[in-house]
Amino acid sequence: MTGKCVELTTAGLSLNQLEAVAHGLPLLLTEAVERNIVSSHDRLSRYLQENRRIYGVTTGYGPLADTLVGSDYSGALQRNLIAHLSAGVGAPLSRLQTRATMAARISALAQGHSGISPAAFNTLLQCLNRDAVPVVPSMGTVGASGDLTPLAHIAGALMGQGEMCLAGGEPRRADEVLRSIGIKPFEPGGKDALALVNGTSAMTGIAGLNGTGAERALRWSTLLCAGHAEVLDGRLEAWHPAFGEVRPHSGQQRPHRWLNLLVKPTDQRSEDSHTVSPGEVTRLDSAIQDPYSLRCAPQLLGAVSDQIDWHNQIVHIELNSVTDNPILPDDLDGVLHGGNFYGQHVAFASDALANAVITMAVHAERRIARLCNPRLNKGLPAFLQPDNTGLQSGFMGAQVTASALLAEMRTKAIPASIQSIPTNGDNQDVVTMGTIGARRTAELLALLKNLLAIDALMVAQAVDLRLQQAPDYAPGNAVAELLAWVRLRVPRLTNDRPLNRDIADLAQSIQLPGTLADIQLQR
Repeated sequence: MTGKCVELTTAGLSLNQLEAVAHGLPLLLTEAVERNIVSSHDRLSRYLQENRRIYGVTTGYGPLADTLVGSDYSGALQRNLIAHLSAGVGAPLSRLQTRATMAARISALAQGHSGISPAAFNTLLQCLNRDAVPVVPSMGTVGASGDLTPLAHIAGALMGQGEMCLAGGEPRRADEVLRSIGIKPFEPGGKDALALVNGTSAMTGIAGLNGTGAERALRWSTLLCAGHAEVLDGRLEAWHPAFGEVRPHSGQQRPHRWLNLLVKPTDQRSEDSHTVSPGEVTRLDSAIQDPYSLRCAPQLLGAVSDQIDWHNQIVHIELNSVTDNPILPDDLDGVLHGGNFYGQHVAFASDALANAVITMAVHAERRIARLCNPRLNKGLPAFLQPDNTGLQSGFMGAQVTASALLAEMRTKAIPASIQSIPTNGDNQDVVTMGTIGARRTAELLALLKNLLAIDALMVAQAVDLRLQQAPDYAPGNAVAELLAWVRLRVPRLTNDRPLNRDIADLAQSIQLPGTLADIQLQR
């Protein structure tokens, strides 16, 4: 990745590269990848000349695979596949999700075991690079024989059917968009249509974006947690790296490292440096340990980190795998019929990531609640409103929104991966619902970014109030940068004002690659 393009090699794509392509960078192929595609198609062409029996190429589809279809009907068979599968419903996938799906399909086909023609492959690649993005209904796939329905809508658009959006514009007829950018609609033959629609690329593309988004949310959660520790005079003994050394989950060790990097050095004495007289029974002004939202932050965020890593490992493998049927191994004289399109890995990973995302939301909501509560926030005003409190309510409404967001997220916590419903004439008698799981996790991340935005607004307000209360108070560098980042976008809350626009603006900034938390916490 050069900053101007992403190069697809035989090693495939990273999730960060997938995200960069989704955001608009062009995808370029190496010569080795181009050779793989040509070689795979040449093998398929030879098998067709030999009139071999190949599923979906010389047979019908699904439970109709008992119908043999001669080569004279090859084009019609492929066109009909795309036609009958173009039955999706619901709001369209976002531009980012559709571009990620296209890039994931390209990565799978580039492995060179799918038999797609170079012409069909290049049409998909050119549309991606010209930002001609098909309109893809979000619902209609069970994630079993891959993502047939959404991928069929993409393939149909490459044929000039359906609608496309050019450079993020309004939907237009696909044939008009293709004509405007000088791309000829392709005519599928051989295994072209089947290679385009039969694979896990929609769930994988969306899950890839979820993975990078969750990693970004984890960084923001860690930075905001450091901000809470500073404004609430947290007992940083609990974040000592020794805890990670004696409980060596790699995920837990990461927040220990990050949190100690972010907070300013402290002169707090460890609790065991204080003595207790043998006959003493005395009440302290405060407990010697913080509540769990601060004290257990490395453990909570560490478990989230490990879950994100596991998800991303699964999705990275899937992104660079051959996921259609049949496959054309280059070391065999023939095709193999099987089920690499079955999306159970991504389904399980998406459900697991959903739990981690909701856990970050639970943590954020509790941090927000503590800052609002004058009994718990160590001298800050109620709801962080110091002026005419009672006449004015500060962040009271924002806290209610945070509670509602968390409740909304919990209603989406039901696993998708166990919702198998037999379909396709009982040919697909077990299915994965992996795309439903990936889409649901994307929805959760969108809700989480609003919670983190509310948290960021309140941490910045709390820092401003501490500076007002004690002119000699100085936040650490990371928290000072957080305050400046927020204030560049949103002014301090003085008199009550509507906060919905402020929350939306910060949420939009938080989700973008390369923002403050990414910069401060590069791995």
